[in-house]
Amino acid sequence: MTIRVVIAEDEAIIRLDLRETLEEEGYDVVGETGRGDVAVTLVRDLRPDLAILDIKMPGMDGLEAARTITAERICGVLMLTAFSQREVIEEARDAGALAYLVKPYQKSDLIPAIEVAIGRFREMQHLTGEVDALGEQLESRKIIDRAKGVLIDECGMKEGEAFTFIQRTAMSERSRMREVAERVLAGTLRP
Repeated sequence: MTIRVVIAEDEAIIRLDLRETLEEEGYDVVGETGRGDVAVTLVRDLRPDLAILDIKMPGMDGLEAARTITAERICGVLMLTAFSQREVIEEARDAGALAYLVKPYQKSDLIPAIEVAIGRFREMQHLTGEVDALGEQLESRKIIDRAKGVLIDECGMKEGEAFTFIQRTAMSERSRMREVAERVLAGTLRP
């Protein structure tokens, strides 16, 4: 699978050099611009794997673009800039940059930085997916527990019986226990 990249660099010669380097290395440059605001639009529209952003750009600086892209969880962000001051690096980190490279860069530094940024982004996506799944499981558990309470109160069932009723109904209907529990809570299902 080819890695898709958007480049946002206001110096055209650096942008061209970066594009050539990336394409030589097998990356697919799907969009490029010299403006930060356009970079955000390109990233939203093209859904690349990585955005390479300079910090100083017209329209919107790279830090603000990185904040937006990161907040929307679209892709990984690599900052490529002439600034090496600690404060700027910390700002980039806080804006969501997953890697930081100082110009002039070496090709031998660029490729590892790209791979690290993409790897970190994929790891974050995976963790976000796990967190979302756990949240869904917890919410389902709460709904099932409330439904058990209704069956205990209204039908005089014991807790184990209420759980077994929900479980067996879900199995016989080939549905999820949460769906059965929601029907119990809505009052449309009783034993």
